[in-house]
Amino acid sequence: MKKNLRFSKWFFPAAIFSIILILFSIVGFVFNDGFALGVDFQAGLQQEVQIAQSAFSLRWTGIHSASFSHDSNGIYIIIGAGIEAREYQFLYNEYLTLGALRNAMEDQLEDISVTLLTNENINTEWFVFSLLGNPQLNNETDFVIHYINPANPLIDISNVRAAMAGFPIGTSVQNLGAPEDRQFMVRVEDREGERVTTTEIVEVLENYFGEGTIVVLSSNFVDSRFSRDLTDQAGILITLTLLLVLLYSAFRFKLQYAVGAVIAIMYDVLVIVAFVVWTRMEFTTLTIAAILTILGYSTNNTIILFDRIRENLRIHPDNSYIDILNISLNGILGRTIITTFTTMLAVMALFIFTTGAMQDFALALLVGMVSGVYTTLLIVPGLVYFWEKQKQKRHNKKVALAKA
Repeated sequence: MKKNLRFSKWFFPAAIFSIILILFSIVGFVFNDGFALGVDFQAGLQQEVQIAQSAFSLRWTGIHSASFSHDSNGIYIIIGAGIEAREYQFLYNEYLTLGALRNAMEDQLEDISVTLLTNENINTEWFVFSLLGNPQLNNETDFVIHYINPANPLIDISNVRAAMAGFPIGTSVQNLGAPEDRQFMVRVEDREGERVTTTEIVEVLENYFGEGTIVVLSSNFVDSRFSRDLTDQAGILITLTLLLVLLYSAFRFKLQYAVGAVIAIMYDVLVIVAFVVWTRMEFTTLTIAAILTILGYSTNNTIILFDRIRENLRIHPDNSYIDILNISLNGILGRTIITTFTTMLAVMALFIFTTGAMQDFALALLVGMVSGVYTTLLIVPGLVYFWEKQKQKRHNKKVALAKA
């Protein structure tokens, strides 16, 4: 015969532990001065940069206009405009090295000047392109193309933060993509009278990494109103989620179940908040996504528990309520462990094989899943039992008064 575990004996210790953890979360929030907000929640200049070496530069001395464009297949130079425009294609699969590409350009275009800034044997598929520079080629300024050699050492985010440390306005840095991509998001705070430009950020980074090593992939300015709206929307999303869970649980089950579910979900949020605050993980839109995902995951487990409780109340009408809770918890224990473990395997793979914000997202999910199992097995039934016990006391009191 299968032995049933007495989960009920852990309801009170779990409640004490949870209160301590909530206080720990609040202390961490105050002590650490709130969240370490990511670039998504801060107003200012947001610039995606890539650290790469200069490959070659172009100048145009012809009488007709010349424009530069590129895609994943190659480089294109268009001479002239309108119906008389002529396009010259230099495809990477035809010109495998920088030297071959230079020779082809100079052979086909008499008025172009190609200056090599690195070894001519580098692979043309290593090229990366910056937003800086005028794609309309001329004889006054160089148009520079960069490259990344996969064999070069990786660049850690701490180096980029060190480069921006001396900037007079507050900055934050975030990883983008895989480490070998060397892509970073640099954000400079928006302060009245101190708004910076893309060129200033590039100059600071080039002073650290070397001249001609910074590729600007995008540059956007986020005003304070957008940042504030994003913060407000995050709070609204979580509040609406809690309200919908409350309404659904109250409609399908009982009010005491709904209140227990909502309190448990709020506890899951506080656990993730405590983890984010104390580890100083950047709070980004992905963190909000992790919180909302855990809310849904925890709610699903809780609803299954409520279904099992309602079923066992019909099957065992003579059992005490505490016995019904223990029977129900034992009934869902195997399913909860198996589903959580298999889900965590997928999230663990995400954590191991990604970096930056995505890795933080996976880590928050792992913490939230553990918390979700804990709340389903101990917090939710403990709250429901406490409510039922108080209701029974009030009922007994009314019966006693009626008899008196």
